[in-house]
Amino acid sequence: MSVPQPTYRGKVRDVYDQGDGTLMFVASDRISAFDVVMTEPIPDKGRVLTAMTAFWLTEVLADLCPNHLVSMIDQGEHAGRAMVVRKADMLPIECIVRGRLSGSAWKEYQRSGTMHGQPLPAGLRQSESLPEPVFTPSTKAEVGAHDENISFEQAVELVGTEVAEEARRISLEAFRLGAEHAAARGIVIADTKFELGFLDGRLALCDEVLTPDSSRFWPAGGWEPGQVPPSLDKQPVRDFLESTGWDKKPPPPSLPAEVVGATTQRYREAYRQLTGRSLDDWPAAAPG
Repeated sequence: MSVPQPTYRGKVRDVYDQGDGTLMFVASDRISAFDVVMTEPIPDKGRVLTAMTAFWLTEVLADLCPNHLVSMIDQGEHAGRAMVVRKADMLPIECIVRGRLSGSAWKEYQRSGTMHGQPLPAGLRQSESLPEPVFTPSTKAEVGAHDENISFEQAVELVGTEVAEEARRISLEAFRLGAEHAAARGIVIADTKFELGFLDGRLALCDEVLTPDSSRFWPAGGWEPGQVPPSLDKQPVRDFLESTGWDKKPPPPSLPAEVVGATTQRYREAYRQLTGRSLDDWPAAAPG
């Protein structure tokens, strides 16, 4: 008996078209950084991404806008790491929201005093709060290529004024709700990336939502302006890669075991802190 093959294989997800207007998203333990997939998997990562996305979509953000989630897969080989979703007409932009000056935004600010081409106040320090959260879209790149930061005006050129404004509204409100929930549990959400698409004529949240793969999570008491905080996401991977002088083109350097272990620990801890639950209680595939 042949094993079904994914309709689409992304950087970290395998997508199966079920032929009835739905897809099955399977979150693997693959990890990408700087838009390149690493060779080494991160154990438990796929379960964390799925469990956390389910938490946000069904609990914290359920009333904000439609989303594509139909059901979770809690049995079989994909238990705990797969969800059934409705097909959506996806926007050709990444909907990024930044609340802190970090990552590529910090590097741009150091060069030019701007973020996505827009001027920021002088004298801001790395990791510092922005005056208010900002919607900073980017293009969507193919596997192995790099997303490109674009201005809101460029997003309008891609999707139209009305759609761009609604995408900005949903993204900023989802960030606000998520950040408020996280702050009450001792977590700062520095920035995050949303995927939006149309379902029944309305923009909907799709794909993963507010996970360690798509966000920077910082312990509220573990950071101060001017430094890179000890984040609860894939920052150990980013930091290691930066330390090697890698040119950010495939193939990537091999991840040491301690970097893999530290990343798994941070993914699990992010889930525990944000939801108040243990990942051990989330479905897992039975041993083969």
